[in-house]
Amino acid sequence: MHIVDGALSSEVIVTGAVLGVVGVGYGLRKIDIDAMPRVAMMSAVFFVASLIHVPVGPTSAHLIVNGLAGLMLGWAIFPAIFVGLLLQAIFFGFGGITVLGVNTINIALPGFVMWLVISPIIARTDGKMLLMAGFVAGAGAIGLSSMLVGLSLAASGQEFITTAKLVVASHIPVMVVEGILTAAALHLVKKVRPVMLEPAGVLRSAT
Repeated sequence: MHIVDGALSSEVIVTGAVLGVVGVGYGLRKIDIDAMPRVAMMSAVFFVASLIHVPVGPTSAHLIVNGLAGLMLGWAIFPAIFVGLLLQAIFFGFGGITVLGVNTINIALPGFVMWLVISPIIARTDGKMLLMAGFVAGAGAIGLSSMLVGLSLAASGQEFITTAKLVVASHIPVMVVEGILTAAALHLVKKVRPVMLEPAGVLRSAT
């Protein structure tokens, strides 16, 4: 999911930077101090999970757990993903500095969308329905991320349209794996530490 420096047009980079600043800034305002360990944990999980990647043209395919991160963080997924991407760019050269905004939005926004859609469901369900909701969150987040990456590439030039289609197709197996992992993790978290799924954990306005 990491788009590398030099692959995108300046218009896409600027748009991604603006949206990234808005998302990260608002996410920081929404983080409750008690939720900071959770935010740091999910940022670290994303950092480690996405280190193992398979190059796909100017981007890559790998696990990113943004569906699970969205369910556990809400708005705070934006700063959590941003920090992980920044550290990967600095220490390992994954992605890049100029595309930080675009990569942040491509990965964090789908997780946030899954939180909006799935959180009300997991709050009142259990068992098989909970597992199904977790699978949809994990697979759905990856699907949306791959489409956003494809759109970012396609908007940067006709020469990237074929690569954009390849990015979406190559992430279909990743969707299945992420769906299963998210479902299992969600089931465990709700059973052992359900408070980590409560929206108030990261959605209380800073006062």
